[in-house]
Amino acid sequence: MSNSEYYKNKICLVTGANSGIGYAVSEELLKRGATVYMVGRNPDKVAAAAEQLSQYKDRIHTIIVDVTNQKQVQKAIEDTAAEAGSLDFLFNNAGVGGTLPFEQATLEDWKNIIDTNLWSVIYGVHAAVPIMLKQGSGHIINTSSIAGLIPFPFQGLYSLTKFGVTGLTECLKYEYAEKGLHFSNICPSNIATPIFKKSIDGTTHDQIKIPDDAYPADKAAELILDRVSEYKGIIVVPEDELVGIWKKYNLEDPDAEEFLLKMASERRAAYERGGNYY
Repeated sequence: MSNSEYYKNKICLVTGANSGIGYAVSEELLKRGATVYMVGRNPDKVAAAAEQLSQYKDRIHTIIVDVTNQKQVQKAIEDTAAEAGSLDFLFNNAGVGGTLPFEQATLEDWKNIIDTNLWSVIYGVHAAVPIMLKQGSGHIINTSSIAGLIPFPFQGLYSLTKFGVTGLTECLKYEYAEKGLHFSNICPSNIATPIFKKSIDGTTHDQIKIPDDAYPADKAAELILDRVSEYKGIIVVPEDELVGIWKKYNLEDPDAEEFLLKMASERRAAYERGGNYY
């Protein structure tokens, strides 16, 4: 089966679909012949995103959902499966960033990031697995992060949620392998999306620039869907030098230790002078 055939005529639900990786994945799914339910919290932004893809309007549906609300997530997933007759793919993609000194984080910051990045994934998986088990098929793709594989300094809050997503997804990949269900982890590095401009509470900071070397979201979506169709468990995007750092970290290689200590020093210095420490 080709990479495109894997998605043709399939029912896909994508959270965080109005921008960034979620939007790019939605567009690429549509290009590959899927029907996409685009999920987001802001009605205007979701409508605008769908309008940008109006050439695929017969295969686009929009749902307004706060992914931190379990009942809303449950209803969206169950209603999608009932309306479409199946749920072939669930992309738990919604999330917020969080790069800040640990001592600066409030307990409210912890709650916000865990609710959005971790609980939303749990809610989605909890709702989708029974449906997919009944079907005897399905693929759940959870957006983790390269920070869910490597413990980057100044990302303690973010990494806690993303390591959780990675661990959950990897466990379920093996647990349900004999049941016809598949699970994949998307682990993006620097992707050119608005997440760089958003704080944990969702506030947008337009003065913060997306890094110049950030990987294009449309290229990321192509790579993600290719690897998902290959049933790959951990999908690092892009497949660059950070894959090497991840492997070295797992092997307790001194090079990885040096890399992370240097990053910690640079980020601390940037923080202390009030600069951008992404």
